[in-house]
Amino acid sequence: MLAAPRPGAGQVLAFYEHRVGAICKDAALMLMPWDDHLVHRGDGVFETIKWVDGRVCLLDEHLARMGRSGKAIGLTPPCPWERVREIVLELARSTGQANGLLRMLLGRGPGGFGIDPWECPEPSLYVAAYAYKPKPAEFYEKGVTAFRTSIPAKQSYLATIKSIDYLPNVLMRQEAKAKGKDFPICFDQEGYLAEGATENIALVDAEGCITVPKLHNALSGTTLLRALELASPERPHCYKSITEEDIYAAKELLVLGTTSQCISVVEYNGRPVGDGKVGPVSRRLKELLAQDLRENGVPL
Repeated sequence: MLAAPRPGAGQVLAFYEHRVGAICKDAALMLMPWDDHLVHRGDGVFETIKWVDGRVCLLDEHLARMGRSGKAIGLTPPCPWERVREIVLELARSTGQANGLLRMLLGRGPGGFGIDPWECPEPSLYVAAYAYKPKPAEFYEKGVTAFRTSIPAKQSYLATIKSIDYLPNVLMRQEAKAKGKDFPICFDQEGYLAEGATENIALVDAEGCITVPKLHNALSGTTLLRALELASPERPHCYKSITEEDIYAAKELLVLGTTSQCISVVEYNGRPVGDGKVGPVSRRLKELLAQDLRENGVPL
């Protein structure tokens, strides 16, 4: 098992496994029990957190959302949340890297191959730290392309839980690659904008208001919510049911997420968004988020 090929092992900086209770840096040992319901039933939740220049971005907001996702499926970590927070910081610190990403997995735990949660006597907690290289400034200056994916939005009761079941999201990304586009965007059964594969989507309307889809069919993004909070003294925002026609009429179309921060979509479905250039709201939100991380990020 230890000698088996391990693609991507070079990206793993360190990891933590709750059953062992220690930090390990040998990626060959990053093994998960097959009978953990996290693996064969998708019974678990996750979060992705980044740190840049030794500061962790929105740490407590990510932990709070993981707590809400876990509560929604009756799942709590095998240790207090205060200890989970300590583990995250200890793990990131142990890498000795200025930048990195953390993947937190909270599962039902090992115990059997059935579907009943009570097979599992104790929840599982896995945290991995892996390499992260921020995108260059040119990436944000160029902007990205997006399209309407054929994959529908998740049902609302699932869309609001950050479950590890990301098969629809994977299919969206596959379709994007096949079409040669950067970001897929999904819509719900009523024809309203929902979200991207791993990002929130918002637009800037003709009046300059940041318009966000109602978050009943999309995940409440930590980056999205923080960006709206930071921008509120300068620019209004609202939540509404957004149609595709609203996107065509928008001044800007925004992609917001943990790794991307805020990116401007300059082309949607082959048509230019606004004037087809990166817009001022996108630039400003990116600036505000970067400044917030520098000033308020949790230091390692």
